[in-house]
Amino acid sequence: MKKVLIPLVAFSLSLFLGGLARVSAAAPATVSGYISDSICGAKGAMPSHAECMKKCLDKGASTVIVVDDTHRVLTIDNPDTVKGHEGHHVLLTGDVNAGTIHVYSLRII
Repeated sequence: MKKVLIPLVAFSLSLFLGGLARVSAAAPATVSGYISDSICGAKGAMPSHAECMKKCLDKGASTVIVVDDTHRVLTIDNPDTVKGHEGHHVLLTGDVNAGTIHVYSLRII
């Protein structure tokens, strides 16, 4: 009985801790920055970049946000939420995980 119970408890505990790690990995956050594209990145973090950004997106670039304080570039994994805000200075709230953000809300600042 102990030969079965101990591995079962260890396995259950590892699944539980793994689930907690995944929950904390995608922590909700609010970031401010400019909506840009993956080709221009931080160079496109300005309102006058909107038309160039639209051209880059047509060429297959990804939509990103350039974070104000760190100039870190986060890929927006649901770009439809920011469509129409090319070049805008915004506050995005969403899950940040490994260089991407899944946006829940947007506010122009």
